[in-house]
Amino acid sequence: MVSRRKLLQLILQLTWASCLAIVAAWGGMAQPAFAMGGTLPPLNEPAPEFTLPTNTGEGEVSLSDYRGKWVVVYFYPADFTPGCTLEARRFQQDLPEYIDRNAQILGISADDVKSHEDFCDSEGLRFPLLSDLDGSVSKAYGSWIYSRSVRHSFIVDPEGILRDRFVKVNPSIHSQEVLTRLEALQATS
Repeated sequence: MVSRRKLLQLILQLTWASCLAIVAAWGGMAQPAFAMGGTLPPLNEPAPEFTLPTNTGEGEVSLSDYRGKWVVVYFYPADFTPGCTLEARRFQQDLPEYIDRNAQILGISADDVKSHEDFCDSEGLRFPLLSDLDGSVSKAYGSWIYSRSVRHSFIVDPEGILRDRFVKVNPSIHSQEVLTRLEALQATS
């Protein structure tokens, strides 16, 4: 259950963000990269580095482990919820296409490693899910609210540069949107 104080903090944060967006639009200023969940990391700069525990046999996974590959980092609120399950199923369904494009999928939420293990076993997921218990990585990606990751996704190129982000995610079609964008990015690199 959410405390009254946390709810008030969220309302104040959202009000502040709305006011900032209005002022920026009126003043002709460029809007900051802000989405529900915080400030997003800038595009075309190094993606925030991380190392997190995982459900796979490696124990921990770092973004830098995938240098030389494209990486899709997707944040989601919780294992076993309807939207998160649908999104994960779609990524799994499209996994061969990601592999063909030299891309690795990494899912991140605040759930623990045991929950990730159970979720992967239940859904037949064959890509790593990472446990961000304290939200530090989610926060670095502007994808944290209360005690949960916000549904955002990011594409990181083989050199570790953040190339695109998705903040309005429809779980049923998101994997295909990411694949389309990944293909376009690879065509121009």
